[in-house]
Amino acid sequence: MDKTSLLLGLAIALFALGLLGVVIRRNVLVMLMCMELMLNGVNLTLVTFSQQAGNMAGAVLVFLIFVVATAEIAMAIPIVLLLVRDKRTLDLAAYGDLKG
Repeated sequence: MDKTSLLLGLAIALFALGLLGVVIRRNVLVMLMCMELMLNGVNLTLVTFSQQAGNMAGAVLVFLIFVVATAEIAMAIPIVLLLVRDKRTLDLAAYGDLKG
């Protein structure tokens, strides 16, 4: 097996593990971490294809994704902490009354 197929296999495994965590777990913080794991699988795919094509476009896009993901987590964690302070639980089902 070549390096590209190994990296793509690892990226698929990361994405699948993150997707499984989002589907199975009901803890909001664990779901956020699993979504980040899925994002890292996509980033690994972008870097792999960028390296295979010999250009830097994928690496630049991954950097942009990291910046956006950092801003997303910086906003999501305080929101989750405020919800936990109000409901006293991290279970996603407890936040059903927040529907707009």
